[in-house]
Amino acid sequence: MLTAMLAAFVGGIILNFMPCVFPVISLKALGILRHQGDTKSARTEGLGFLLGVIFTMLVLAGVLLALRAGGTAVGWGFQLQSPLVIAALALIILGAALNLLGVFEVGLSLQRAGEISVGRGAFTRSALTGALAIVVATPCSAPFMAGAVGYALVQPPVVSLGIFLALALGFAAPFTLISLFPAIAERLPRPGAWMDVLKRGLAFPMLGAFAWLVWVLTQQAGTTALAVMLACAVVVAFAAWLYGIAQRRRYIGQSYKALLAVTVVLFVAAVGPLPGMLHTQPSQPDAPGAENITRVTWSPQTVEEMRGHGKAIFVDFTASWCITCQVNERTSLSTAAVKQALARTGTVYMVADSTKFNADIDDAMSTFGQGGLPLYVVYPADGGAPKVLPQVLTPAIVVDALNQASGKKA
Repeated sequence: MLTAMLAAFVGGIILNFMPCVFPVISLKALGILRHQGDTKSARTEGLGFLLGVIFTMLVLAGVLLALRAGGTAVGWGFQLQSPLVIAALALIILGAALNLLGVFEVGLSLQRAGEISVGRGAFTRSALTGALAIVVATPCSAPFMAGAVGYALVQPPVVSLGIFLALALGFAAPFTLISLFPAIAERLPRPGAWMDVLKRGLAFPMLGAFAWLVWVLTQQAGTTALAVMLACAVVVAFAAWLYGIAQRRRYIGQSYKALLAVTVVLFVAAVGPLPGMLHTQPSQPDAPGAENITRVTWSPQTVEEMRGHGKAIFVDFTASWCITCQVNERTSLSTAAVKQALARTGTVYMVADSTKFNADIDDAMSTFGQGGLPLYVVYPADGGAPKVLPQVLTPAIVVDALNQASGKKA
């Protein structure tokens, strides 16, 4: 258990540097820079982020364990298998980007339009940033982390929650330490006018995250859902702009309630229909490196039927919301070297797509002790024990594994 907790803690630290978390973490970095020279406010912001991370992690872990106890085979990142959750996250990320661009403000009173100021809402804002960071982080599985999560999912609830707590502490540790210890913060750049430029610049990674989530939604629910999401995003952005105008009118003492009411109506009209409009069946997504590769849809029965009959089997457990999976696809699985190795060794290429919930896939991942994606498994041609490959691939790793599994030399 202690080994798993240590692995979870280290994995949580590394998770800060994974690409899916960067857009939200950049908000926290901005918050720390904003509090340079104000130790009390910096500590408030750091503690808010820590508590937001811990609370959200334990809530997600509790829901995950409850679902598994009820017989539902779900794993790390389970909530991103729901199109409705993806749509909600996309709109939240869009709202954060608009906030960074100065369209409206959250959690503070406007002292001057466009100013980066600190208000009484700093703790709440920081806690919400921590919560959002954890929800967005779930598609990623950092080194050391997958094994720890996989171990946690088969342990008693108290042990499991302890491991998830260690993961949350590791994730929050870097920014919390910088916030709590002024000596570390003193090494950071001093605040100034450049922060206003940085604030607006950080909106673009958030817009990139929004685009990614919309793409994931398209993979899950098809092009009709894409049209609904884009229309909703336009209306929500317009409502945010009206809300910003209402904030400014309130600041200078003008009437703002009618404009605020219109904003609320527009927002409800845009978001309200989403639950009933995101159940469209998706078109079949393209498989990683599908060209020139004969692809077989994974199932436990298919593996058992084909295993040990003279052909190696490579199983790619993936999902469109798993960024590490997409990176491995581009840098390794779709390369000419891997395609040639698959053809030369006669390996059967299987894809286990977990973009939408699939209980069999989550069961199989648990069997291999993995709590999150990506997962790559190679079954030898002679029917021997399967081999789990690293989560971060290179073409050489895949080619070597295929050669060993098939008993053929390069």
